[in-house]
Amino acid sequence: MEITASAVWINQTFANFDESITSAVHSLYEIAGGFFTPFFEGVSYLGKGGIFLILLSAMLLFYRPTRRFGTAMLLGLTIGFAVTNLCLKVFIARPRPYVDQDSIFYKFWLTVGQNTESDKSFPSGHTTAAFGCMTPAFILGNRRVKFFSLLFAVLMGIARIYLCVHFPSDVLAGMIVGILAGCIAVVIASKLPRKWYKWDLSERKREPSGKHEIVK
Repeated sequence: MEITASAVWINQTFANFDESITSAVHSLYEIAGGFFTPFFEGVSYLGKGGIFLILLSAMLLFYRPTRRFGTAMLLGLTIGFAVTNLCLKVFIARPRPYVDQDSIFYKFWLTVGQNTESDKSFPSGHTTAAFGCMTPAFILGNRRVKFFSLLFAVLMGIARIYLCVHFPSDVLAGMIVGILAGCIAVVIASKLPRKWYKWDLSERKREPSGKHEIVK
């Protein structure tokens, strides 16, 4: 299998980091005897294709009181997807950890369910999406929202390492891209016209003349 120069450099530069962090996370499996496997598979499933996060953002965007959240979260997802899935994954083309059957990652992968992915490894798309979506929620939300948004994003990154479908350096890069995407999304959302945040379909009513008026 051919491997790009960028992927070779990342593999060599982060070799010790990737192996030590993966071994530490895999110790959860050894300690609990696979107890955490269904949990992390469930967390990982919530990031598959970004469908859950897109639906969550769209639901928040639909309602006027939470539209600022939904707008920023959806923008964060979009920016993160463009950078990670359309650019970095394509150009770097790093193989998944389980591809090398002589590696310690392959041995870990065999024990935690042998989940597979169809695209390349760097950065982690699941982690990018989680942080791209949850960073706006963390910035704009109250203390409880901050806690749960951060918890979800961190668990997503751990899940991808635990299942051995990503190197820790993939997850780290996904975190960085996602956080930057989320911050940019918050700035963009703050520049949108105030009319966007006041508009509400549920409050539209028909006047006798047949024209529509938005009730404020």
